[in-house]
Amino acid sequence: MPVTLRVKDVMDKKVVEIDENATVADAVKAMLDNEVWSLVVTRQKLPIGVVTERDVIRRCIGKGRPMTIKVGEIMSTPIETISPDASLGEAMAKLVEKNIRRLFVIENGKIIGRVTQTELFENTLNVMMALSALKSQL
Repeated sequence: MPVTLRVKDVMDKKVVEIDENATVADAVKAMLDNEVWSLVVTRQKLPIGVVTERDVIRRCIGKGRPMTIKVGEIMSTPIETISPDASLGEAMAKLVEKNIRRLFVIENGKIIGRVTQTELFENTLNVMMALSALKSQL
């Protein structure tokens, strides 16, 4: 019997939002306060992009821009999404195809979680190790 893990089985439900007019300094504080490394950027409470710690380093600090610039100036857009019922393989393929590190999980038009390259790799490795251990017990 095939075992298929779905995105909803491994997604992180902790998604933090920030308004596009907030400063990069506000974004860094929100990331630290919430122990996340990406924030969904919103306009009138609707998601329009994502800002990550890499965006802060590459598009702000690395270019000598002040931490007072708006998050909307350095965000990545559009947000790449996936269904909670998609398989981990589908999620990995999309990350590779788009050359991105995270996908936001959408259900009924709302963001309900996110998955990252690291989480997908760790979960896939855990499943493979569990199956290997199970096989050796048979």
